[in-house]
Amino acid sequence: MNMAMSRGLRCCQRIFSWIPVIIITAVVVWSYYAYVFELCLFTLDNTLEKVTYLGLFHVCFVMFSWTYWKSIFTPPSQPSKKFHLSYTDKERYEMEERPEVQKQILLEIAKKLPVFTRAASGAIRFCDRCQVIKPDRCHHCSVCEMCVLKMDHHCPWVNNCIGFSNYKFFLLFLSYSMLYCVFIAATVFQYFIKFWEGELSNGPAKFHVLFLMFVALMFFVSLMFLFSYHCWLVAKNRSTLAKEAFSAPVFQNGPDKDGFNAGFRKNLQQVFGEEKKYWLIPVFTSDSSLGDGHFFPMRCLNESQNPLLANEEQWEEEGSDEESSALRRECSVTIELES
Repeated sequence: MNMAMSRGLRCCQRIFSWIPVIIITAVVVWSYYAYVFELCLFTLDNTLEKVTYLGLFHVCFVMFSWTYWKSIFTPPSQPSKKFHLSYTDKERYEMEERPEVQKQILLEIAKKLPVFTRAASGAIRFCDRCQVIKPDRCHHCSVCEMCVLKMDHHCPWVNNCIGFSNYKFFLLFLSYSMLYCVFIAATVFQYFIKFWEGELSNGPAKFHVLFLMFVALMFFVSLMFLFSYHCWLVAKNRSTLAKEAFSAPVFQNGPDKDGFNAGFRKNLQQVFGEEKKYWLIPVFTSDSSLGDGHFFPMRCLNESQNPLLANEEQWEEEGSDEESSALRRECSVTIELES
């Protein structure tokens, strides 16, 4: 009975979690109708102006819709099987009741993995619910009920967890949302004034144009603050999680708030990739040499400082030579900060 109720509650939660997405979609659909039909087709008289507005509007609309779709339906990346405990290790860990011994068991297992961050207590970061050793910057999302690689936050407006696989899409969604709002506000403004002063006849278009102006400005202001904050985070190579944004991640040698800061240019490349021609397009372009979701370049990382690197060959498995070579390439040098 309790299990059935629990499943029912989870089902209701999943249904209700789509409400913010439905609201945003409804506003966007209405804005499309209000701009294309009520403003361009029914209000504008100048044919050149009408064609120009419609052309530019649809470019903004397509890019906004594309990035929003990718933000919603790109699943969060989860840790690979290499970070899950084997049956033997899991049994040994669960059979042990002494916390200190459990801590030592996880430490022994982690020596086979490129894991360099620690919990505040200095222990290996382990998720009891997913039964996985957390890679660096990986966190458990209580809403998605999974561990997410390079988790940033769970966004109700896209009903998805924002992390390694879709952070670029989310940033592009914010930027194209702002562009969409700015374009609407800039082109609607003169007709907003005309309707407000009574220069144009009253009708359905008046309500749509006036309301379109207010909605565009309202969303732009809220998006501007959010986008500015994320730009700052990207420049510093941090996430919105308190463990990175407001406190320092804990490494083997202690806390370091700029531990993942590889310099402004490389920080951008970690999110958008090395090829600038793809930066403004919502396609996944992150370079594995700048971070593959499981491992990220660190500011002061070399073999003498990180004894885990001595066991790096244990991380290699069949079919992962390319991934392992990328890890070796990044682990062998010290990442110098760029201005």
